[in-house]
Amino acid sequence: MHAPALPPIPSELLLLAYRNGIFPMADSRDDPEVFWVEPKERAIIPLDGFHMSRSLRKAVARDRFTVTCNTAFDAVMDACAAPRPGHPESWISRRIVASYRALHAIGHAHSIECWQDGELVGGLYGVSFDKVFCGESMFSRADNASKVALAWLVALLRHAGYELLDCQFMTEHLASLGAVPLEQADYCALVAQARGEPRCSLGEAYSAFAGAAAAEGDALGVGAGDAVAVAAREGAAVELAPEEGTGASCPGKLIAQSLTHTS
Repeated sequence: MHAPALPPIPSELLLLAYRNGIFPMADSRDDPEVFWVEPKERAIIPLDGFHMSRSLRKAVARDRFTVTCNTAFDAVMDACAAPRPGHPESWISRRIVASYRALHAIGHAHSIECWQDGELVGGLYGVSFDKVFCGESMFSRADNASKVALAWLVALLRHAGYELLDCQFMTEHLASLGAVPLEQADYCALVAQARGEPRCSLGEAYSAFAGAAAAEGDALGVGAGDAVAVAAREGAAVELAPEEGTGASCPGKLIAQSLTHTS
């Protein structure tokens, strides 16, 4: 028999906790209670230090997956909370799911989705406030899918004017992507420094990439990466240059270029 359901964590309380370097977890999917975590050491990915392997760069640049933003938040959370080989339980409880769905509804939780043949095969979600994005969880059902989602997230955060990407706990996987450890006090200091509004929302940054054309950027006398940054600041949509050898637009190619030039 399941324990009685508790109401979602109030969004104001969640955001206050994140601003103080604290986040909730649960012992199991059906656990009605949450416990609050304040790690002694954090992991962050410096937005100018994301590491792209050759295989990941190819996956991003060739648009191996169709990438979207905030189109399937519930499905991403459900996939992140689903049992995995060797991990039958999840810290993402039903109450936590309900709480972050409420955050998403007011614009403080976001998802990046990777699709293949119309199927959701990877993605991530997290919490945003000020110029901070706190990554919560990711999943992958196809090679490199979650890494592609993370690469897109880093590019979107950079162009939107964010300053801090939190990854909670350090792992070898995150370290391979450029994550570095940070004492909790130093992390909280960075959060305090990242106050204020970003240049634009993640959705607007996504629209700029998904619709931008390198040719238009060149016509304006700026590089492709600069053109996207301008579009992101102005909330404009531009078209991307087609990938070499194809006639199709390729937002991934511009994503890969923007990350390669700064990492």
